[in-house]
Amino acid sequence: MAAFKLGVHIRPQHTSVQALRDAWKAADALGVDSITTWDHFYPLSGDPGGTHFECWSLLAAMAVDTSRAQIGAIVSAIAYRNPDLLADMARTVDHLSGGRLILGLGAGNAERDHNAYGYPWSPPSARLKDLRNGLERIKARLGQLNPGPVGPLPILIGGGGEQVTLRLVAEYADMSNTPGAPDVLKHKNQVIDDWCAKVGRDPRQIERTTNIPTSAIDRIPEYVEAGAQRLQLQLDHPFDLKPVEQALKQRG
Repeated sequence: MAAFKLGVHIRPQHTSVQALRDAWKAADALGVDSITTWDHFYPLSGDPGGTHFECWSLLAAMAVDTSRAQIGAIVSAIAYRNPDLLADMARTVDHLSGGRLILGLGAGNAERDHNAYGYPWSPPSARLKDLRNGLERIKARLGQLNPGPVGPLPILIGGGGEQVTLRLVAEYADMSNTPGAPDVLKHKNQVIDDWCAKVGRDPRQIERTTNIPTSAIDRIPEYVEAGAQRLQLQLDHPFDLKPVEQALKQRG
């Protein structure tokens, strides 16, 4: 099996800030390659009115609570924050982390979040257009900030849409995050390669990632064979890290 990176994706629902901090500190101590959270305003499973916390506030705390793993969001919806402001937030959190931030971006897929917080819920085509415009603004703003990011601040684009999203990956991203079983992932990775050929990009410049449930750790070789270079294990409260320890043994 080829080498791969292992991350944990800590979902900030039905939990407390203290439990979140304990989880990401423990994961960092284990030696995971990355720690991520999601950018939503309400739980996506279980009680829809359950406890929940905001992504970028948590990332600032994660930046100073950890010291080794890369950190980031999978993924920030482009409509939730002015893109220039988001670039500035990302630069600041990157400094807090000592250069370990991954800037994960997507078109947004949670209608409830948009409606409840006063953001327009547009058709997919409009949201993807906003994502393209946002990516251009973010890249421009990152080049204007003083000081700039202290780390490489790779841009990750999440999603699997083959006509637009994966083309944006080929044009703008340093990392992709594509959902699905290994056979789906293999196909999506080929689509990214095809778009890279069309836009003149070396596909090896884009790190391929996916999120998997802890129940799938026995299938890690299949995901790696399908092209996954980084796997994020999804954790919900109470954040049991035993599956992470088992997966780290496979990483070698």
